[in-house]
Amino acid sequence: MTLVLSAPRLAKPLRLAGLAGVVALLFVVSLLHLGFGARPIAPRVVLEAFLAFDPASFDHRVVRDLRLPRLCAGLMVGAALGLCGALLQAVTRNPLGEPHVLGLNAGATFAVVTTLTLGPWLGRAGVPVPAPATLLAARPLVAALGAGVMFAAVMAIGAAGRLGATPLKMTLCGVALSGFAAALTSAQLILDDQTLATLRLWLAGDLSGVSRTAVWGVLPWFAAGLGLAFALSGRLNVLGLGDDVARGLGVNLTRTRGVALVTAGVLCGAAVSLAGPVGFVGLLVPHVARTLFSRDHRLLLPLCAMLGASLLLAADLAARALAAPREFATGVVTALIGVPVFLLLAARSR
Repeated sequence: MTLVLSAPRLAKPLRLAGLAGVVALLFVVSLLHLGFGARPIAPRVVLEAFLAFDPASFDHRVVRDLRLPRLCAGLMVGAALGLCGALLQAVTRNPLGEPHVLGLNAGATFAVVTTLTLGPWLGRAGVPVPAPATLLAARPLVAALGAGVMFAAVMAIGAAGRLGATPLKMTLCGVALSGFAAALTSAQLILDDQTLATLRLWLAGDLSGVSRTAVWGVLPWFAAGLGLAFALSGRLNVLGLGDDVARGLGVNLTRTRGVALVTAGVLCGAAVSLAGPVGFVGLLVPHVARTLFSRDHRLLLPLCAMLGASLLLAADLAARALAAPREFATGVVTALIGVPVFLLLAARSR
């Protein structure tokens, strides 16, 4: 029998108030995201587009057909990155654990670019190549495999040596291997101008141009990762008590960590396949959720999902507003926010 303990809880009214506040924040940011653009649309009209849709209304069609796919992509990518950061920090006990820092984003990006650049070359060599629609549908799986392989390499190299896998060693290994994967990715793109032109914005981490088809293709992967993450929440609380205590309470450490890392890979793959390598959302969100709300992963994980979605949508709004009518890539804004936070956490962590 496995006994799963819970972390200390906040008082119920405070937990309910915190959840209500985060839900309200996500609703407001989503409403603003749908209304902002080259043609501003009032919040009342945005709500009418869903509650009383009029096919003859141009504003209603803009909201439903053009802006809703981008909103759905932002919600999924932000939630996936927030959950991925919380899982990595819990499993590795590394306060700097984050998909961008530990190499998952770079591995996923390298896998996707390699798949696209090798396709034409293999076709010219006479090797059967899947159709573009098949490659697009398989992109989340390819990205997840790339993220998993890269993180496995980070863990293996970081665990070598006398001290084992310390947070500092894992962070340094993640940064080093991310740079190596980025160099290989750049080398492929230099030799393939067509792929570079196709993925230019995607490589910077951006939500523009996301289609409804791409959103539907990633949705099953995101839902699977979401369900696995929530199912692990109780065992993640036990892991926080230490390996000896968790083992004594009947938790299979290898299986729990393995499932958590596979879940992180699936979530990262879903996020990268939609928006490219967006960084630092998974670093910032878990720290904010733990500081303001709770360390209980049964509450922390839903909060990280909603806060991650809110942060990414806010960053996407800023990316469109700062240089209007032009747009920055969403990943540029998250980096401007995340790099100072990363340096602060690195200076304070022991």
